[in-house]
Amino acid sequence: MAVDMEGEERIAAPVQAVWDALNDPDMLRICIPGCESLEKKSDTELEATVLLKIGPIKAKFNGGVELVNLDPPRSYTIQGEGKGGIAGFAKGGADVKLADDGEGGTVLTYVAKADVGGKIAQLGSRLISSTAKKLAGQFFSKLNEEITQARS
Repeated sequence: MAVDMEGEERIAAPVQAVWDALNDPDMLRICIPGCESLEKKSDTELEATVLLKIGPIKAKFNGGVELVNLDPPRSYTIQGEGKGGIAGFAKGGADVKLADDGEGGTVLTYVAKADVGGKIAQLGSRLISSTAKKLAGQFFSKLNEEITQARS
C-alpha cells in the first residue's frame, strides 16, 4: 500500500544551519518520532530502530536509511526501509529541498512516498495515510523547534 505526502516548513534559520541539522544523526534521533536509536554507518548511511504505534498495532522497526542525490546545502533524498517483524515492513523516501526565504530564514519543502506491507497494510489506507502525514508533520515541526532553540 503506497502513501504519498508533501509539506512545507518555514524555519527561522539560514539554509546552511538547516542543512547541517538534517545531516546530524543526533538531531535526527531527537526529531524522528519513536526513534530509539540512530547510528551513523558512513557519511550517507544510517541504521535506525523506531517504535511506532499505528492504530492498534505497535511495532519496532529496524532498518537502514540512506542519503542520496546530495546537493549541499540545497537538497537531498532520504530513503529507508524498516522491518517490523510480524507487523510488516515500511519503506520509502522523501525529497527534501531547502530555499532561502529572503529574510534570513529557510523554506523546507518535502515530497515523500512510503510503501507498507504485512499486517500494518491491513489497517486500511485512511489510517496509514493519516498516521504517515502526522509523523512527517511531527518530524519537521520538531526539527524546526530544535534548530530555532539551538540558535537562540
